[in-house]
Amino acid sequence: MKRQDFRLSHRMRVRWVEVDMQKIVFNGHYLMYFDTAVTEYWRQLAMPFAETMHQLGGDLFVKKASVEYHASAEMDDFLEVCMRCDRVGNSSMTFVGAIFRGDELLITSELVYVYADPVVKKSQPIPSALRDLLEGFERGEDMVQVHLGSWHDFQKLASPLRHEVFVQEQKVPVEMEVDHEDDTALHAVALNRMGMPLATGRLIQHAPGVARIGRMAVKKQMRGSDLGRRVLHALMDAAQHRGDTQVILHAQCSAESFYKRSGFAPHGGVFEDAGIAHIEMARKL
Repeated sequence: MKRQDFRLSHRMRVRWVEVDMQKIVFNGHYLMYFDTAVTEYWRQLAMPFAETMHQLGGDLFVKKASVEYHASAEMDDFLEVCMRCDRVGNSSMTFVGAIFRGDELLITSELVYVYADPVVKKSQPIPSALRDLLEGFERGEDMVQVHLGSWHDFQKLASPLRHEVFVQEQKVPVEMEVDHEDDTALHAVALNRMGMPLATGRLIQHAPGVARIGRMAVKKQMRGSDLGRRVLHALMDAAQHRGDTQVILHAQCSAESFYKRSGFAPHGGVFEDAGIAHIEMARKL
């Protein structure tokens, strides 16, 4: 078994609290490592777990969890916890996991989940939508598509996501979140295979040849993935296509490094907007 056998690899570092009196990782913690990797697996599927299961009308319950120990991890080791969906049956699915330290295989695991009614806890057939997600990911298919369009096209998708991120999470007043510029802006929305909006942003004509990107929002469970970057670059490409030569944005200071990775540079000092520290950033196209 090799790391190349897995599409999902999650990097972890052994913490002090996970080491026992033998100065190696306590055996039970490996199940926690694998469970953490399963959570990252759902994220790679662009699948907010709780909302998806609610939409499908079911939930997953562990039927079997087995661990085989080949060698021990130690304090401060960097580990690659790998996971793949090995089988999707009628009402159950099997995940195979492996933990590597470099190229050394330390631990292997098999996890069996049963798809069931969350109330009566009775197994039921796995929905085709969930089956397609699992099988498509393992085939290497893209789990998300970014779409561009008008506010008329995407208001029903983008508006609830923006409200969730800006109003509910960041406490921006609702009257500041919605403005007239939505009507003339070009909007980008990233949708997963079930049509759930996971990230959004908008593009405004700030001045001749200058575009402004704003209202960048990514669903909390999907942060750390590449969805924000994909939305940002889709809007930048659209600006370049219409002839703009520069794009600016007002970045929350906590997201400054995110925009720097896409070539934006700070311009001017820090200012406050809706009670949140921002900085203007710009990039040539």
